[in-house]
Amino acid sequence: MKIRILPSAIADLDQGRRFYEAQAAGVGRYFLDTLISDIDSLAIYAGIHLQVFGYHRLLSKRFPYAVYYRLENDTCLIFRVLDCRQSPPKTTQALR
Repeated sequence: MKIRILPSAIADLDQGRRFYEAQAAGVGRYFLDTLISDIDSLAIYAGIHLQVFGYHRLLSKRFPYAVYYRLENDTCLIFRVLDCRQSPPKTTQALR
């Protein structure tokens, strides 16, 4: 299965990387490596995750982030990568 990360998800990943890098040197890179690894797992496991707000939701194993994606033909489209600590209305708004 092909994986396509949309610009909105790339911006989310960059925002998360900057946040964690500000906490301690190197943590931002670790965050990005971890989330990319989680996203790469979708090549095998896409479609098995719970659907929330009309998207499949993959929860990251190391960070409180969720990857929201949809399946279209033979492609997994990553729409957003959102912090799970934000309020539910903010998550709902980000997914519209």
